[in-house]
Amino acid sequence: MLSENGVLREQVAEFQEQITQLKQQLAWFKRQLFGAKSEKRVDIDPAIQADLLSQLGVVPTKDAMPATETVTYQHRKKSRDNSVNDSGLRFDASVPVKTIILPCTELDGENAGAYEFISEKETYRLAQRPGSYVILKYVRKVIKRKATQTMITTPAPSNVLDNSLSDVSFLAGQLVDKFVYHLPLYRQHQRLQQSGIQLSRSTLTHLAHRAIGLLSPIVDAQLQHILQSKTLAMDETPIKAGRKQKGKMRQAYFWPVYGEQDEIVFHYSDTRAARVVNELLGEFQGTLLTDGYDAYKRYAQKNSLVTHAECWAHTRRYFERAESAEPQATQQALALIGALYQHEQTIRDKKREGNAKLKYRIEHSEPIIKQFWTWCENQCQRHDLFPATR
Repeated sequence: MLSENGVLREQVAEFQEQITQLKQQLAWFKRQLFGAKSEKRVDIDPAIQADLLSQLGVVPTKDAMPATETVTYQHRKKSRDNSVNDSGLRFDASVPVKTIILPCTELDGENAGAYEFISEKETYRLAQRPGSYVILKYVRKVIKRKATQTMITTPAPSNVLDNSLSDVSFLAGQLVDKFVYHLPLYRQHQRLQQSGIQLSRSTLTHLAHRAIGLLSPIVDAQLQHILQSKTLAMDETPIKAGRKQKGKMRQAYFWPVYGEQDEIVFHYSDTRAARVVNELLGEFQGTLLTDGYDAYKRYAQKNSLVTHAECWAHTRRYFERAESAEPQATQQALALIGALYQHEQTIRDKKREGNAKLKYRIEHSEPIIKQFWTWCENQCQRHDLFPATR
């Protein structure tokens, strides 16, 4: 009888663990379907956060806690310049303005002498013109040297692409429209046709390909400069590029590499394999900031001069997912991570750089991180947690 009760208790414990896991999965799916996708954390009440930090042995500093202040407002009188006008239209000085003077029939008619001009009123309206293209027509003189009867033609101006019908301004606009404003080439082709210009789509594709080739040395040079950073961040982002089969796109990846001088390079690859990390980073020396993808960890293990730092935002994400199962522990973890975020905001607000930033982090952030790992170890020793939830 006792053995049967023991078996039943084990089964109940297993069922409870399965129920907990299923609840967590259900909560995760609900967040994916109905919840906010932003990684931005909704800050808890400062008083509650301070109380949680105090319970964990962390004394909040004035810099770490958001300050409160009384804000008063004054309504500014509407200005009468071009930036803000009676029509409510806002624009800066770079926007061209076409002035149209409307005729006043009273002042132009037979009874003009009966009226006196007082002032003018202005009305603004936002107008649009079709996308503008222009054909550059170069007229080159052909001459003949009388003494030798030799024909000479004035050479055509140089171009970035040899024997090309495209000016450099068109190439630049084509790439900006495609990669900055996400205007596909087939839509650019339609716009050209509507402007009266007949150009095949294959020609547009060929021009874009050649123009991208011209930028390759710049991309390579920027990547080499990024790799000289002491700290860089890297990630891999899935995209759909090229047709795999009818009705299905091919899976590919962008690998953005971000340096400490606010430079970024987007490397394209058709695979997520670890070899891409090795090919891109090569003999990099410094701190590599990434998410938890194992390829970065393996790369750092093979390079003793690389320090692998993982992202706090990704760490925080897992605690947020466990909030329904462990609300109290989750609040404690988020309070500690939130305090780190607040210290980073203080660093940005006070524009600390270099040694000043390092000193501030050692003084304020390092104690919180040590307390965080102590808290994690204590959580792992809890007997009321199932193995799958530790």
